[in-house]
Amino acid sequence: MSYSLDTNAHSVFLLNYHLILVVKYRRKVFTDEISNRAKEIFNHIAPTYKLELITWNHDVDHVHILFKAQPKSELSKFINAYKSASSRLLKKEFPQIKQVLWKETFWSQSFCLLTTGGAPLEVIKQYIENQEHNHKH
Repeated sequence: MSYSLDTNAHSVFLLNYHLILVVKYRRKVFTDEISNRAKEIFNHIAPTYKLELITWNHDVDHVHILFKAQPKSELSKFINAYKSASSRLLKKEFPQIKQVLWKETFWSQSFCLLTTGGAPLEVIKQYIENQEHNHKH
């Protein structure tokens, strides 16, 4: 994982998250094809929330998503939007899902969101030192 700091107009940050989404009732619905489509949907919605996918992986009943965010990213709004859109699209595009999930919901209501690491002290120290040089006139 990269430890270079991200920037926007007003801040410097390193906000990496690990999101785990589980299929309702732990039903085994994920194939490579369904996972790839779920990932495409993620990549389509993420920029609206200033998120960037780093890594995606799946098991038969859940997905692991590692992504970068920005200070203004509204994570809970994004997660709800993603779960809603992906649920609707995946069930529509892969009718076999309805054989194991006959109700409306695709995802479990709960999710796991973890921050991942942080910048090593050396990176932070380097940033602080560079700021001193950048602001001397």
